[in-house]
Amino acid sequence: MSVTEAPAASTDENPTFASLDPRTGAEVGRHPIHDGAHVRAAVAAAAEAATWWEELGFAGRRKRLGAWRKVLVAQLDRLAEVIRSETGKPFDDARLELVLAIDHLDWALKNAEGVLKKRSVAPGLLMANQAATLAYRPFGVIGVIGPWNYPVFTPMGSIAYALAAGNTVVFKPSELTPGVGVALARTLAEAIPESAAHPLLTVVTGFGQTGADLCGAPGVGKIAFTGSTATGRKVMAAASQNLTPVLIECGGKDPLIVAPDADITAAADAAVWGGMSNAGQTCVGVERVYVVDSVADAFLAAVTAGARKLRVSTVTADGDIGPMTMPSQTDVVRRHVTDAIERGGRAVVGGADSVGETSVDPVVIVDVPEDSSAVTEETFGPLLVVNRVPDVDEAVRRANATGYGLGATVFSDKDGDTIAARLRCGMVSVNGVISFAAIPALPFGGVGDSGFGRIHGADGLREFTRPQAVARQRFALPIAVTSFQRTARGMSALVGLVRTRHGR
Repeated sequence: MSVTEAPAASTDENPTFASLDPRTGAEVGRHPIHDGAHVRAAVAAAAEAATWWEELGFAGRRKRLGAWRKVLVAQLDRLAEVIRSETGKPFDDARLELVLAIDHLDWALKNAEGVLKKRSVAPGLLMANQAATLAYRPFGVIGVIGPWNYPVFTPMGSIAYALAAGNTVVFKPSELTPGVGVALARTLAEAIPESAAHPLLTVVTGFGQTGADLCGAPGVGKIAFTGSTATGRKVMAAASQNLTPVLIECGGKDPLIVAPDADITAAADAAVWGGMSNAGQTCVGVERVYVVDSVADAFLAAVTAGARKLRVSTVTADGDIGPMTMPSQTDVVRRHVTDAIERGGRAVVGGADSVGETSVDPVVIVDVPEDSSAVTEETFGPLLVVNRVPDVDEAVRRANATGYGLGATVFSDKDGDTIAARLRCGMVSVNGVISFAAIPALPFGGVGDSGFGRIHGADGLREFTRPQAVARQRFALPIAVTSFQRTARGMSALVGLVRTRHGR
């Protein structure tokens, strides 16, 4: 079976769909629409391969994943071109995404054994005759459903950690970026020749139904999904039919707080990068800024100057940001910009005319009501809302006044950690932006409408395993407790021991 496509259920020709370059609308690839039979066959083959992969042990997997890392590095520019052709993002943005993904793969393969290896735990006084151990066993097959905005970095946060933990993976990339998924599987096949007989990373392509088929396929040990909150709920419902556990990473409405003692130049640069890079199509990108009044004028001047310099990529040249990868997202951005201005917001960079059919020029709007859709809903475009607040307490209150809880940013010379601790979210960058995503040892994930579960770090490795506890009796206790042979005298002695030890 090919590692890049699911096995065919029949000899009939499968229907296909086109992958398009959002810069030109030109077709850059054509891929099968895999049906439920294809998906189930892929999962079955991956389950057989999982036995071989687990039995290799940590050392065997580390060696092979290290070979994959080398292939990814060697083909970095080639892969970046695939990313650019399907997302429209600037070439160096695509390369940055790959660099981060490779670093995470390296961390996962090097740290899996230390995090997941079998270890002894203290049995306690009452069970002193037992040897207690804890091991982390792989699920077998992990189904990964990836997004289009970071089609390598985001799914690799699940794929790399799942493989390092001893699982195989069936990957359903976004229908907007199927070629990226196929390219990932191709590089792994080149790095690990044995995967021709033992498919470690199988890609199934198609639309929502293909993803639904993966969620409901028997034999999937866990689903790792990245996408919208609405789709996340559908994934959970489909997976629940088999009681398949899920890891859900949804969107965010991430705030940036600028305290009075902030480095204003650095904070403004972070706001522009966090809000505009990747055309604002970043789940942990900055969408809301709350800046304390005393530094608001200086901050806004710096943000305005920075945002006005940005240019959108064209067919002939890379700009600072690319077009919208999913053209329909422009409708959301247009609605949010229009609502913010109609509700009294003031556009200091761009405006309604900045929103085109396939791309959006940077927009910065100030003094936007907190119940505007531009504040309450995820925009996923290069729109930055900047609102003044009287103090940090109000900034924190507004930052937390959302159902989302993914990431956040704080700029403060002295109080960054204190402010960060007050925010209801999974991750915070202090005096930087999106820094947490680039640190492999830190877990990545959210709360509330942003989902649950974690990728990256030790928590990410454990996310793709099931803990197994074992208690092995070394010798019989003089007092029988877990037996019908126990006596009243024995129980009295046991109760007396507990009162002496714990009753003081």
